[in-house]
Amino acid sequence: MVSRARLKSILTGLALYAMAAAIVGYFGVNAYTGKYGLNARQELDQEIIALTSELAQLKRERARSEQRVSLLRSEKIDPDMLDERARFQLDYANPHDLIRMTPAN
Repeated sequence: MVSRARLKSILTGLALYAMAAAIVGYFGVNAYTGKYGLNARQELDQEIIALTSELAQLKRERARSEQRVSLLRSEKIDPDMLDERARFQLDYANPHDLIRMTPAN
């Protein structure tokens, strides 16, 4: 009887330690791979870098577009820009222009 009680207390202690180790392991794995873990943080950092570069490109594109629009404002129309847009929209060409025809697919 004494040996069974002692064995039961040892196994109970081991079971508690095993459960505690499993709980700590579970939280450790989630700290690394979970939704807010270290891996997720690295992926978020990479996404931030990609989106920042895309934002910079879009800002440059917007600045270029705003500059082209400012040339077409009625207060100060750039004659070259007006000529270019009119020719493009009306499909006109100057008789002295060199036109290269490309075959339609």
